Amino acid sequence: MSFALWFKLVFLLACAELCLSKSNRSVMCPTIMSRGFGGIETVEGVFVSSATCKILNSSLTTVFLPIVYIVVFAVGLSTNAMAIWVFLFRTKKKHPAAIYMANLALSDLLFAIWIPLKIAYHFNGNNWIYGEGLCKVLVGFFYGNMYCSVFFITCISVQRYWAIVHPLSQNRRNNQVAIGVCIVIWVAVGLLTTPLYLYEQAVNVTNLDIITCHDVTRPSQSKIAAGYFLTMGILGFVVPTVVCIVAYVLMLRSLRSSMTDPSIAKNRRKAVVLIITVLVMFLVCFTPSNIMLLVHYSLLLAKADNNGYGFYITTLCLAALNSCVDPFVYYFISEEFREHVRNTLRCRSERNVKRMKVSFSALKFSKKNSTYTSDSGNTQTSSG
Repeated sequence: MSFALWFKLVFLLACAELCLSKSNRSVMCPTIMSRGFGGIETVEGVFVSSATCKILNSSLTTVFLPIVYIVVFAVGLSTNAMAIWVFLFRTKKKHPAAIYMANLALSDLLFAIWIPLKIAYHFNGNNWIYGEGLCKVLVGFFYGNMYCSVFFITCISVQRYWAIVHPLSQNRRNNQVAIGVCIVIWVAVGLLTTPLYLYEQAVNVTNLDIITCHDVTRPSQSKIAAGYFLTMGILGFVVPTVVCIVAYVLMLRSLRSSMTDPSIAKNRRKAVVLIITVLVMFLVCFTPSNIMLLVHYSLLLAKADNNGYGFYITTLCLAALNSCVDPFVYYFISEEFREHVRNTLRCRSERNVKRMKVSFSALKFSKKNSTYTSDSGNTQTSSG
């Protein structure tokens, strides 16, 4: 069965399930007044508003989001697994940028492993059937990946700044510093995501007879959730974004000042295009989700009307697409990475690649030497 046919079958099944879920649940969404994306808390769970019901029953959450996550899983799992393989087994000379890229790929891979649970959750009508523990793990890996990606991309940006603006600095070649920074990031993100495990993520929606995972917040726990995500939005996004923008602006200024040299202008232009591409990718993937995160939890904390939750979870889906984009960024940043990927796809071993390079160099030298001898007119022929 081809992927296209399988994709169509999944889409049709999701649409059928959506129609059934709407027909079964439409009578269970009474019009009630509530503040934020929450509802009226009871002993059994949370009685949500009609607006919340519509979002939880909509094709946005039960069809569109899982289809996007299927793409994220298929592309992210394969490309990041290959990236880790290249960084671990093909890249002989480890340097700080490669270390940061390898950790970024590992973060994306860990996130992709858990995506099937999220896909099943949305296809099941936003009904979580895997228990509170797995829900907390899924949420923890989701936000952990987001902020690990932000921090590692920031490290790559600073590393490229030092490589371009201070090319003679020895600090940019120090692998021990890069390894230490990566360990600090993993520990810090682990500690920062710990509060997600301390309050309830799987909430029973009584008037829909479903259990949501991180989609509905108990009113009694809204202050904890809002305080946590507002803090994470500032420390995990605003501060790294400022660092990235400053680093890239300084790099662009340095590159522009060297454009007058024709011998290096072409390579500098490529570097400028790459810098702009990475910065745009960073801003597109993470800015909407984190801005909406700050807005959503600010409204939740203030108990104000919140009609933008559908857009908020869509931007979170956009942030998840970053795990698919990162490997292509590695591909364009590093020429060595491109070469290793091509050799891996062609099933060439490292030994065969070296032999091919030696043979090609010998052939090139032989042709050059033959041309030189012919042009000099020093060749002689002997007759018997």
